[in-house]
Amino acid sequence: MTTPNRRLPYWLFVFVGGVLVVGGLLRAGILHMPGYPVLAEPQVHVQVAPQAPAVSLAEFKNGFSSVIDPALPAVVNISSTKVIRTRNVPNSILSDPFFRQFFGDQFGQQQPKTQREQSLGSGVIVNSNGYILTNNHVVAGASEVEVFTPDRKKYKAKIVGTDSRTDIAVLKIDATGLPTLALGDSSKLKVGDIVFAIGDPFGIGETATMGIVSATGRALGGAVEQYEDFIQTDASINPGNSGGAMIDLHGNLVGINTAILSGGGGNEGIGFAIPVNMARNVMDQIVEHGKVIRGYLGVTIQDVDPGMAKAFGLGQGGGALVSDVSPDSPAGKAGLQRGDIILKLNGNEVAGRNELSLRIAEMAPGTVAHLQIYRNGKTQELNVTVGEFPEKAAAGQPAQGGGGAAIGLHVQNLTADLAQQLGLPAGTAGVVVTDVDPSSAAAEAGIQRGDVIQEVNRKPVRDVEQYRQALAGAGNQPVLLLVNRRGTTIYMVIEPQG
Repeated sequence: MTTPNRRLPYWLFVFVGGVLVVGGLLRAGILHMPGYPVLAEPQVHVQVAPQAPAVSLAEFKNGFSSVIDPALPAVVNISSTKVIRTRNVPNSILSDPFFRQFFGDQFGQQQPKTQREQSLGSGVIVNSNGYILTNNHVVAGASEVEVFTPDRKKYKAKIVGTDSRTDIAVLKIDATGLPTLALGDSSKLKVGDIVFAIGDPFGIGETATMGIVSATGRALGGAVEQYEDFIQTDASINPGNSGGAMIDLHGNLVGINTAILSGGGGNEGIGFAIPVNMARNVMDQIVEHGKVIRGYLGVTIQDVDPGMAKAFGLGQGGGALVSDVSPDSPAGKAGLQRGDIILKLNGNEVAGRNELSLRIAEMAPGTVAHLQIYRNGKTQELNVTVGEFPEKAAAGQPAQGGGGAAIGLHVQNLTADLAQQLGLPAGTAGVVVTDVDPSSAAAEAGIQRGDVIQEVNRKPVRDVEQYRQALAGAGNQPVLLLVNRRGTTIYMVIEPQG
């Protein structure tokens, strides 16, 4: 028995086909319908280097050209232009009222004028369709960005997005089939590994230098709202190298060159690169979300040195000391308190403030951070649901070092007028520092005029009398102060002389 041949109506084929075509365009990000979400945002497709065995230096009998030559075409020169508005210096004669009554006010007015300021840097092509990684400081504030490739082509670049906290920027040029660098795994780098820095120092042209990884996980102690996890190298990095490539012996991109430490402005063997793992994460989020989404606890933290550890009764330094907790923050809701020391995050030890900041920032909002903390001589566990970092969140300040002689402070009661002048919230209690003996231990510890001391050895002080009693009770032991500096609280240890 045969099955009857039934024909579907022609209109049904047209309808189904149309749905499939529109659906495909939406998923590809080609068609966007206002009011409806795009199902899949376009991604920057990069080549990720596979795990490769260690390279024997015996293979490089005639130098390292086999590694560097293939990488050179993917490193570009970047020229950025800023337009700065300035005002003319007034003409003292024409500004005189006697002359202005004859020539008019237009001669005495300061007319604004513009100046064009240019800067040079480097960049790395990571996608054959024109996506480029560079430093934020190379293009920050630029009104025009041009990219020059090694084959002498010039392109106008669009700034896709920037992230000042990691100093990463993503550019896009209108080109296809471009040479790229494969992305390595910067977490595998070890001290002593050979690396190469490629860029355009001083605008003289593409240059490659060689060195080793001098250190990893470096923080330069800059602005506390920045996230620093630098690779340190002695490969020559000079002005103009910023945004260029750091590659390994396989020719894979492992870092974005970004900074140097120098007394005279040139290379002195201490250069820094942003790990490519961090740079790629920032790039992906910029392209997908238009910004970088970071985890957030809502605490001010600082490093725990041996003196601080001793003051808190901890056997050794390490961990991150909580010196303030923002109201209604994830940490505050979870019960984290000022004076807690965070020892572990998700079972892994916390070395210090910078490491904890990086690890929390990498966590997706909504995930749970399992903390081991030290509080009042005992360790305990605490779970915090990570929030999303608000761009205007108050940033904590790191503690300064201790050491020195006598206390050496002059203080007075904090009045409402003084608190207002110092920019402190209403109701702030303590004593304000009016003078610091420059030869004292307090000066060595970093105490400054205008600081407000709120606690002495974990005991609140509301006036000069309580402050003096608390100091007298400390005897010849180290003094732990809770200091409020322009609205941010930090712990500081003052060691007695001898």
